[in-house]
Amino acid sequence: MSQEYLSVAIWEPLPDMEAASLETMRELNAIVSRKQYGRDLLYRSGNTHYVLLRYWNSEQARSAAQEDPEVLRCWARLGNEIRILKVYEKLSEVGV
Repeated sequence: MSQEYLSVAIWEPLPDMEAASLETMRELNAIVSRKQYGRDLLYRSGNTHYVLLRYWNSEQARSAAQEDPEVLRCWARLGNEIRILKVYEKLSEVGV
C-alpha cells in the first residue's frame, strides 16, 4: 500500500492577481517536485475557481514541506494573491 495521499485546495485569485498567483503556483509546484515532496495537478473550474490536487509522497514529506523556507515563501506570497475557498488536508483512496 502506497504512503501517498491527496490534499485538495480550492481557491480563486484576488482581483488583478491571476497571473501572479499562477506564477507562484508554478514555482511552488517546481519546489514540491524537485524536493520530492509530492506532485501537483492544477485544474480550473469555470472562469474563477482553481482546484489544486497535491499528491504527497508521505506524511514525512508533507511535514518537511511545511518547514521548508522556499515553500513558506511561496505560501506567504499566495496569501496576497489568492483567496482559499476550501481545503481538504488529507484524503484517502477508497477502493471500489
